[in-house]
Amino acid sequence: MSTPTQVKDSFKLLLIASGITLLLWFVPYAGVLTYPVRLFVTFIHEAGHAIAALATSGTVNSIALDWNESGLTYTRGGWRLFISSAGYLSTIAYGASLLLLLRSARFARLAAAGTGVFVLLITVLFGGNLLVWLVGLLFGAGLVFLGVKGRIGVTHFLMSFLAVQCLLNAFYHLRALLYLSAFDPSIPTDAGNMSEATGGIIPPIVWALGWSVLSVLAVGMTLVVYYRSLRRKSESIDPYTPLALPPLPRSSEGRVLSSK
Repeated sequence: MSTPTQVKDSFKLLLIASGITLLLWFVPYAGVLTYPVRLFVTFIHEAGHAIAALATSGTVNSIALDWNESGLTYTRGGWRLFISSAGYLSTIAYGASLLLLLRSARFARLAAAGTGVFVLLITVLFGGNLLVWLVGLLFGAGLVFLGVKGRIGVTHFLMSFLAVQCLLNAFYHLRALLYLSAFDPSIPTDAGNMSEATGGIIPPIVWALGWSVLSVLAVGMTLVVYYRSLRRKSESIDPYTPLALPPLPRSSEGRVLSSK
C-alpha cells in the first residue's frame, strides 16, 4: 500500500509535469525540445485510426508521418465513421489511461514497456515512410529500455510528462481542427471525412465540436478519478497507527522465548 508521502508525491509529479509542459509553450524556441514528442503524439493519433480499422474488419495499408506533425493512415474497408473518429479520441484515451495507471509509481515501468512494444509493432506492421520508422524505432526502443532498465522515479516522471503531452497536444490539434472546420473546410481533415461519410448532412464543424466536448469530458473525469483515488488512499492510511509485530516464539511449555 502507498504511504501518504508517496500519494502526495504522485500528485505533485503530475503538477510538475503539467507545469513544465505549459512553461515550454511560452519559452522561445523551446518547441524544438518537445518536437519529437509532438511527432509521437501524431504517431499515436494515426495508430488509433489503424486499430479502429482492424477492429471493424478493415485493413491497414500503411501509416505515414510528415515533418509538419501531420500524418495519414491508409485503410481499406471497415467502419469509416469509427475509423475517422478514432484519431483524436485515441490520443485522449491513451493519455488519460496512462495518467490513471500512473497513480501508482510501480506501474510506470509496465506502462513504458507496454507502450514501447505497441509502438514497435505498429512501426513494423504499418510503417509507410522514413519518419514513421524513425519515430517508431526511437520511441519504441527507448520506452522498452526505460521499462526494463529505468529507475522507477525517473520512469514515473517521464511517463507522466508523456501523458500530459498527449493530452495537451491533442487539445491543441483539436483547436486547429475547429479552426479549419469553421473557416477552411476545403482542407482535408478527419472532420471532413466524417462529413463526407454522412453525405454532407453533418458539417465538419459539428464533428470537431463533438470530439472536443468528448475530449474535455474524458480528461475532466480522468482528473477527478485521479485526485479522488489518491485522496482516498491518503485518508485510508493512518500514519499514527502502530505497526503490527509478529508474535514472539514460545517454547513447548508456553514460555516466551527471547527474541535476541
